[in-house]
Amino acid sequence: MSSRVLRSMMAPGLLALALAGCSLAPRYERPVAPIPQQYPDQSASAREKGGLSAHAIAPSATGAAGLGWRQFFRDPRLIALIGIALNNNRDMRIAVQRVLEARAQYGIQDSNRLPTLGIGGNGTIQGQPANLRSNGAAGGSVSRYYQAGLGTTAFQLDFFGRLKNLSQVAYQQYLASEQAQRTVHITLVAQVAGAYFNLRAAEQQADLLQKTLASRQQTFNLVQSQFKAGVASTLDLNQAQSLLDSGRADQAAAIRAQSQARNALQLLVGEPIPDNLPQGAVFGKDQLLVAIPVGLPSDLLERRPDIMGAENNLRAADANIGAARAAFFPSISITGLLGFASPALGGLFQAGQHYWSLAPQITQPLFAGGVSGGLDLAKASQKEAVAQYEKTIQTAFREVADALAGEATYSQQLDALRSLEQSNIQTLKLSKLRYTSGIDSFLQVQTAEVNLYTAQISFLQTGLNSLVNRVALYQALGGGWLENSATPSVPAGAGVLPVAADAAPGKTQ
Repeated sequence: MSSRVLRSMMAPGLLALALAGCSLAPRYERPVAPIPQQYPDQSASAREKGGLSAHAIAPSATGAAGLGWRQFFRDPRLIALIGIALNNNRDMRIAVQRVLEARAQYGIQDSNRLPTLGIGGNGTIQGQPANLRSNGAAGGSVSRYYQAGLGTTAFQLDFFGRLKNLSQVAYQQYLASEQAQRTVHITLVAQVAGAYFNLRAAEQQADLLQKTLASRQQTFNLVQSQFKAGVASTLDLNQAQSLLDSGRADQAAAIRAQSQARNALQLLVGEPIPDNLPQGAVFGKDQLLVAIPVGLPSDLLERRPDIMGAENNLRAADANIGAARAAFFPSISITGLLGFASPALGGLFQAGQHYWSLAPQITQPLFAGGVSGGLDLAKASQKEAVAQYEKTIQTAFREVADALAGEATYSQQLDALRSLEQSNIQTLKLSKLRYTSGIDSFLQVQTAEVNLYTAQISFLQTGLNSLVNRVALYQALGGGWLENSATPSVPAGAGVLPVAADAAPGKTQ
């Protein structure tokens, strides 16, 4: 095979590589984030409430996204459940497979930029009548032709970057799928924590109801004995009975809620909850890190995977515009074969039987209505991607702001509920004393019993909400992706928002 023939076959490929940098896609510019530069409720008064700095517990973490969930969660049982869920949860498995699918799709699309080479051979044997024989009557009635070699079929020269941009689209979609997997990872960690806290709260409520029922049973026994002695009325007895029956109904509902909370946790874990889990921490504020590195709103652009995924989709939309623009220009493709040809199979690979063919093809659209529509579609999709990116940023900002508002108020609410519970305990004691002394009717005791139970349930629920809110803040800031704290650089203006030390449920009486 001569070097001149080889160079003639390689020239189109070298030319395509030389022009690979050509692209008609618009230059990418990140849209300005449509959010304030500071979070609300991150005032000096909130910082003065105390709370242990996150750096004292996890000194390597400089932002919530770099704070590993093993450092953020302090409950050994919860940490074990999260680890099991990340290995067994079906949503997590689906997300992993989608990343693999997107990566494979990118590989397929990117391979279109290179020629498809193959080795093959073919033969043609024809029988012709005498009047169609090229050699006249003296020629044979059967003609034979054999070919073998290395060839490429319809290799497109990417002069205007169409294939390059389509490859970029697939690449950005692959990156977006990776960010989607991270989002699922973070969401799963938060969901397991929320389900675990719901289960612990349901268990606490069941214990509270058991104590409440015991207290109401004692009250009923007292009223019943006084009724038999002729001191209490039938109305008093009925009121005591209604209190007891109401507590029994609430206990049945609490048992049901506890079973449902366990079922929800088991679904997230992806397998039956093991019996050999570590002992859980006391239900309360010590189950979570006391402070979370918050940083600035602009940090969300680099730490929230859903925002980064939306930006990947925006880049893909820009590349789609480039591919749509390239469709207006000529499309050039080449089919070639380099090998051997012979009329006899036995002499196919002999000297002097070298064969090559080069068949370029060029196509220029004339009536480009569909091509024009494709460009309009790409531009509209790009504007939609910009709006979706901006909305994702605004949603992230709101989630952080809502969680910060919770951190700024749950402490005062729990303090007030704790004081209300103590007041109701004293009221119930005085009401029982005044009833047994004959000063007040049993209605006062009934009202005090209901008010105390309502205050205790409200305190328990608010404590649960404060824990879930702190997990939501950790999630909203992009935390929950790392297992252990990372060591990123400290962002400018980053701060640590302390959480009040009592902003979590305590033991009810």
